[in-house]
Amino acid sequence: MEFFIAWYSGNPYEQFAFINRATGPYWWAYWTMVSCNVISPQFFWFKKLRRSPKFLFVISIFVNIGMWFERFVITVTSLHADFMPSSWDYFSPTKWDVLTFVGSFGLFFFMFCLFVRFLPMVALAEVKTVLPQADPHYHPEEAAHG
Repeated sequence: MEFFIAWYSGNPYEQFAFINRATGPYWWAYWTMVSCNVISPQFFWFKKLRRSPKFLFVISIFVNIGMWFERFVITVTSLHADFMPSSWDYFSPTKWDVLTFVGSFGLFFFMFCLFVRFLPMVALAEVKTVLPQADPHYHPEEAAHG
C-alpha cells in the first residue's frame, strides 16, 4: 500500500525512498522483511500446515523476525538517505543503539518475570477442579439457600 501511494503521488523523493529500500545498500534487510512477513504466511493456504502447532510456532517466529526487520528498514533507510545528499552515509550502530536494543529485551524479560511472580500462570484445568461446581455432589439450589 505504501509503495502504491509513493508511486501514485509522483513525488520523486518519496519514490526514491521506496526504490532505495528494495535496491539500495540495505536491500538484504528489505527482502528479509518481505520474505518473513509476506512469503512465509503463504504456507497457511495448506490446511495440514496451518493445523500443526509446531509449524504455527515456526511461522510466528519468522513473522516476529520480519517485524523487527521492518522497524530496522523504516528507521535505517530513513537515516541513511535523507533529503540532503551531504548527510548520506552508511548507517553503523553506536554503542547506545546496541544498548537500547539489548535493553528492550531486558525490559521485556523483567516485566514478564514480574507478571509471572505476581499473577502466576495457573492452568484452567487446575482452577476448575477446586471450584464448588467440580464436586459431583454439588447442587446449586442448595448452595443458594445456604
